[in-house]
Amino acid sequence: MQRHQIPTAEFGNFSDYESAAKYLDSVNHNVVIKADGLAGGKGVVIPTTKEEAHQALREMMLEHQFGKAGDEVVIEEFMEGDELSVLTFSDGYTIRSLPPAQDHKRIFDGDQGPNTGGMGCYAPTRIAPKEVREQIDRTIIQPSIDGMRRDGFPFVGILFTGLMMTKNGPKVLEYNVRGGDPETQTLLPLLSKDTDLAQIMVACTEHWLDGVSVKVEDNYSTTVVAVAGGYPGSYAKGKTITLDPSPAGTLIFHAGTTLSGNELQTSGGRVIAATATAATLEEAVSKSYEGVATIHFDGMFYRKDIAHRAFRQTADTSLTYAQAGVSIDAGNELVNRIKSSVARTKRPGTDAVIGGFGGLFSLPAANSQYHPHSPTLIGAIDGVGTKLKIAHAVGIHDTVGIDLVAMNVNDLVVQGAEPLFFLDCYSCGHLDVPTATAFVTGVAEGCVQAGCALIGGETAEMPGLFVDDSYDAVGAAVGAINTTGDNARKILPHTDSMRAGDVLLALGSSGPHSNGYSLVRKIVERAGLNYTDPAPFSMPGQSTANVSLGAALLTPTRIYVKPILHALASHPSAIKGLAHITGGGLVENVPRMLPSTLTASIDVSTWAQPPVFSWLQRAGNVSAAEMARAFNCGIGMIIAVDSASEAAVRQSFESQGENVYRIGELRARAEGEEGCVLSGLESWAV
Repeated sequence: MQRHQIPTAEFGNFSDYESAAKYLDSVNHNVVIKADGLAGGKGVVIPTTKEEAHQALREMMLEHQFGKAGDEVVIEEFMEGDELSVLTFSDGYTIRSLPPAQDHKRIFDGDQGPNTGGMGCYAPTRIAPKEVREQIDRTIIQPSIDGMRRDGFPFVGILFTGLMMTKNGPKVLEYNVRGGDPETQTLLPLLSKDTDLAQIMVACTEHWLDGVSVKVEDNYSTTVVAVAGGYPGSYAKGKTITLDPSPAGTLIFHAGTTLSGNELQTSGGRVIAATATAATLEEAVSKSYEGVATIHFDGMFYRKDIAHRAFRQTADTSLTYAQAGVSIDAGNELVNRIKSSVARTKRPGTDAVIGGFGGLFSLPAANSQYHPHSPTLIGAIDGVGTKLKIAHAVGIHDTVGIDLVAMNVNDLVVQGAEPLFFLDCYSCGHLDVPTATAFVTGVAEGCVQAGCALIGGETAEMPGLFVDDSYDAVGAAVGAINTTGDNARKILPHTDSMRAGDVLLALGSSGPHSNGYSLVRKIVERAGLNYTDPAPFSMPGQSTANVSLGAALLTPTRIYVKPILHALASHPSAIKGLAHITGGGLVENVPRMLPSTLTASIDVSTWAQPPVFSWLQRAGNVSAAEMARAFNCGIGMIIAVDSASEAAVRQSFESQGENVYRIGELRARAEGEEGCVLSGLESWAV
């Protein structure tokens, strides 16, 4: 695995006790000790102390608790995270993986008690969405198959891969060359009726698996295992089993059973199981327990909480942006760390200070040969982020082109600059011309809305860096503002003129715009929805009729350039500052336009949170405070206005078709107080 760069825990293999004990003493992390041979699914010990680890090692290698299976042991780093199993068909070259499953090894509810051969299972697990499954195939399964073939022992058959979903991505826990129990009982019923299992097996053995389609129904499957009393310790055999008629759609799988004459009896620890499939996980679980209720024998025991981890993730865990893989704090820390490096690039024309919405460059200050009344240039650069993943999923690529422009020009106009021109860079692994054309068409539409020219771009085809037809895009916009001469205006914000009592107006957003989509995708995954499903909410100014979830979430970012320039031309001194609400939401972006002496006091009950945000909050169990930090929550732009001009500025924006809200005011900042304080968050309770 190390040779083929397959992600896994640190480990050591040992065939003599002394070497194993010495290695155990040398490591500082917690460990898992495994008997390297077959041990009936029980040759794994997870000690909590060094003393327990040494005891397990003695029992395996010296006392032969697992027989010859313990002659060689593996001592692995103990990894934390959710486990899942992937079953993969292979002909030695091609792989076809089934949906990831999650089994339940512990004997008692709540994952308590000793390990067993498996008390139940469900699939597909919600912790591995499509992109994670693709990552597992790409970085783990395929390299495993290729590595075995290149090392001279090609693998043909069903590969069982046990994985841990760590904070650093999926890592291999174990391999087995079998289907897995109870994973097989859970997964095979998900195969479509026109998928021929025998054909798949023949194709594996004859090396033409690439010619076979393995189709999986869009359903859930659950298995509940009934065991003998006392298992996994000592247990009685020969107990009479009676079976009532099975409910429709439920399968009964025999394991530790035997016929004595005409009587069905127990003959093992894990006796019998019930499997059911359904459109939802909740229904599949319910049906499998209905199946278990038809099984009767003395001492019968089964867990009552199969799939509890999936339901815990859905019902109890409050999702955050960080859990979705994005750390706002880390982003802020990066800015702080690189400020000194950026400052070294200071030159005439700019102080090279980062942290604002756009970067400033004064042409007159840069070179005396430039006209003294030349404008100050303002530049911005940005991307679309993981909203592109949804564009890939539904095949809509023009709207994200508009997003790319919007994220840049909105950052320019908040400083009072008119966007002049735009450039983009489109990077991909394989250039799909229709996709790229749709994207650039969207970029052009965004430029038209912003009143700037698309004057250039770069298309970079980089196979090996991007997977399949995926792409990423970055854009840069340059604007200008006259800071000298007859038509001079001060660059916003005008922090020196801001006062306590200044009014905060807000312009409505068109949806999440282009921020928070890692969390959006995590919530969609938790809800068990596909992007082709009907949208369970409406977007601002739109109806839900015949709109898919993916199309709704791809609603492009609103471009505020023309309404803001119109208002600035009409009320140049009344508007003191603007904040574009992007990554970091209200609490991170509003302070960027304020002096250190003032705080924005915002009452979030002054506008109705659009249905898309209410749904995201409810489906993801996201706290109101986290919503305000991850999303714009219906507000795309905030304007600090002199209170005497509030009505006039408001009318200016409304005349341009904007929805305008009075959401708060500026007040003196207390010592240690944040730059943006929100009240009324209880109104967002769902």
